[in-house]
Amino acid sequence: MKMIPLGRTDIMVSDWCLGTMTYGNQTPQDDAHTQIDMAVDAGINFLDTAEMYPVNPIRAETVGLSEQVIGNWIAKTGRRDDIVIATKVSGDNPGWVREGRGYDGAVIREAVDTSLKRLQTDVIDLYQMHWPLRGSYMFRQNWTYDPSGQNRQDTLDHMMDVLTALGDCVKAGKIKAIGMSNESAWGMTKWIDQAECAGLPRMASVQNEYSLLCRLYDTDMAEMAVNEDVTLLSFSPLACGLLTGKYQNGAVPDGSRMAINGDLGGRKSPRVFEAMQAYLDLSAEHGLDPVHMAMAWQRTRPFAVSAIFGATTAAQLDRILAGADVVLSDEVVGAIDNLNRAHPMPY
Repeated sequence: MKMIPLGRTDIMVSDWCLGTMTYGNQTPQDDAHTQIDMAVDAGINFLDTAEMYPVNPIRAETVGLSEQVIGNWIAKTGRRDDIVIATKVSGDNPGWVREGRGYDGAVIREAVDTSLKRLQTDVIDLYQMHWPLRGSYMFRQNWTYDPSGQNRQDTLDHMMDVLTALGDCVKAGKIKAIGMSNESAWGMTKWIDQAECAGLPRMASVQNEYSLLCRLYDTDMAEMAVNEDVTLLSFSPLACGLLTGKYQNGAVPDGSRMAINGDLGGRKSPRVFEAMQAYLDLSAEHGLDPVHMAMAWQRTRPFAVSAIFGATTAAQLDRILAGADVVLSDEVVGAIDNLNRAHPMPY
């Protein structure tokens, strides 16, 4: 695995990151621990989780189980120094966490301590806000996004409250670095500008969706990342399994995410299967596993990326890891760009 710096910090992370959002639900603890062992043996040192995980579905009674599974692996193996742990505090929600309450400075201080206990560690390497409280265009909300109800000063005041609390946590040695998730270019620059002016921790990363089928990040977010040295932690690089090809021709495998939630969080659309077939045809033409092509493409981007992928089972993880050394030719990358023009934003 290639190692890259996390933003402007001295934390080095692998450019692939093991996502853990099924741990404690679809993925039982024994299989989850096997996956972590496999990932570390393959050179991956980066694990991403969140206080609200596991998902599919998210339930108040399972909140925190994914963190606990990781904590139990640390306690069992004693290999805390072999991994970089990223977790997140939830924003306002339907009631899964804190009865729906989002985060402010006081919540941050409480949530950090709770995550530390679940993870059975003294420090969280990267602490992220799961989504901005003012709203976000992520999760297919870009089609109807309307920021006109936002209050600029309220947003800036909230950011300072959160940054101050995060600064206190850094000073106390509870977290090392901070990041955002599901954020915009304006939001990221405001987080960064305010932190720099106040001498508070600077956003090192942003965790947004990014894949062959979802390339919202390629324009203003990419410009922000390059100029501000922000690392993209791309989630759903396999588009919730669409890029494996397993859902083509009406297939819905038992136990799959589509079998559980139906539309893959709004990703299922008439156009997506046409786009997917084009990528499957391209991978077949060049003798590539479509999973390996999708993951290798993440390494071709003109900005820093650590791609977060998940696997429900160790067998699925084995397939992904088999493509760790795949490098795409310029011809394939060019063909991918042409397909993106032909099938833009299929969901």
